[in-house]
Amino acid sequence: MKLTRAGIEADRAAFTAAGYRLPAFDYEKVRANTLAHPVWIHFGAGNIFKAFQANVVQKLLDRGVMDTGLIAAEGYDYEIIEKSSRPHDDLTVLATLKADDTVEKTVVGSIMESLILDSSNRPEYDRLKEIFASPSLQMVSFTITEKGYAVTDARGATLPAVAADFAKGPEAPDGYLGKVVSLLYHRYTHGQLPVAMVSMDNCSHNGDKLKSAVLAFAEAWCSRGLAEDGFLSYVKDGRKVSFPWSMIDKITPRPDAKVKAMLAADGLEDLEPVITKKNTYIAPFVNAEECEYLVIEDAFPAGRPPLEQGGIIFTDRATVDKVEKMKVCTCLNPLHTALAIFGCLLGYELISAEMKDPLLKKLVETIGYTEGLPVVVDPGILNPREFIDQVVNVRIPNPFMPDTPQRIATDTSQKLAIRFGETIKAYARDSRLRTSDLKMIPLVFAGWLRYLMAVDDSGKPFALSPDPLLDSVCAYVEDFELSDAPKDLSCLNPLLRNEKIFGVNLEELGMDELVKRYFQELSSGIGAVRKTLEKYVK
Repeated sequence: MKLTRAGIEADRAAFTAAGYRLPAFDYEKVRANTLAHPVWIHFGAGNIFKAFQANVVQKLLDRGVMDTGLIAAEGYDYEIIEKSSRPHDDLTVLATLKADDTVEKTVVGSIMESLILDSSNRPEYDRLKEIFASPSLQMVSFTITEKGYAVTDARGATLPAVAADFAKGPEAPDGYLGKVVSLLYHRYTHGQLPVAMVSMDNCSHNGDKLKSAVLAFAEAWCSRGLAEDGFLSYVKDGRKVSFPWSMIDKITPRPDAKVKAMLAADGLEDLEPVITKKNTYIAPFVNAEECEYLVIEDAFPAGRPPLEQGGIIFTDRATVDKVEKMKVCTCLNPLHTALAIFGCLLGYELISAEMKDPLLKKLVETIGYTEGLPVVVDPGILNPREFIDQVVNVRIPNPFMPDTPQRIATDTSQKLAIRFGETIKAYARDSRLRTSDLKMIPLVFAGWLRYLMAVDDSGKPFALSPDPLLDSVCAYVEDFELSDAPKDLSCLNPLLRNEKIFGVNLEELGMDELVKRYFQELSSGIGAVRKTLEKYVK
């Protein structure tokens, strides 16, 4: 069995017998409609897009609710398209790993065209321009990670690559965002057509991040006379170009070898993953959890596909904000980060396995239910307690989800402020609550300091996950050893005052001493991490 359109037609009975759900729509008709009248183009053809948005569209195509498919584009790592998407005719196998020990296998075929966002590749770029000039285009969406929207460095200086594109103008920029904005400019020069630019990345107020980046290019080009003055007004006019906020939630770990072996046992061929020159790990299959949420601000000046019929929720901006804060600041992400930190320290390789550890299970339950829920604002469309119930009892413990604490520990210095700092701020604002009642969140902070020592609870060194601040934050603990509890922890004071990392000044709140005491105990010797958890997680 080959994962190509010809392969499916040749072995349809074999695919069906092996339990694969196949596309049930008229491919040639949908492809012709899509190429002639594109409605939705997505940038960032990665795992979550293939497992979530593309699958939603396929279901709607199968039911006849939609008659155009997706166009996928990649502007960072072209090999994703060249070596993974196109060899399989843009098909993907989605393995949905359910907590009841069943696997749902779907061949997702809703992507009708895949393109490379390369301004030096004229055929590809001209096709993208053609799409952006089409009056039928309603939505341009993105999953390019939060870093993809950056135009300045940590000090506020314009990134060199962005500065170069500011100077070049819209004709042939090289950077990801520059190329996207050049396509938007092309849409402007071909009738000032309306469109929604929708970030679907897992970051707070993602629409504003995308808008700020697009405006930076528009302002730079217009001020230099490289673009028509009206382009800036076009981008600022929400009736022409909108930047809705969204909240996305679906766990899609790196393609797992066990899933590959399962699919291969079905007779599926050519499943080898591709590791690109840019170190992207991509495979013709995606493994993902069953649970999924996508909540989008309903601001689409050119109209939109009826995605609500596929389970996507459209609402107002304030509600999106509440849902995002509920998930990121309380009900999911903080629990994941706590498990990532202590999972690395205790030698776990699967997040699901950690939930079999009574101490770690109790830790995240306390963070979610006891410390987090009192300050959650109910968004009305999703119940916070029920959300945590599903996270704690179904999603994280799912033994068939091959997610690792090491993956989730990536960029932890960038996550603590949002995932825990917002809860601390809410306690400080509420006269009925006291920040001194928070015990587990400071324990996580101390656990992160202990994690930075890069030695696990058995005394073995381990590799820290990638983090842009790794060198600077590790310097605060580099002189500590895993032995008797360190007495003088004053060297940690500048770090604990850093609001960019923790979201608050821990010293001003009086929380720094508790963090230092916890850290002292966590680093007092072999086995001290588990011993400290046993002492405080009750």
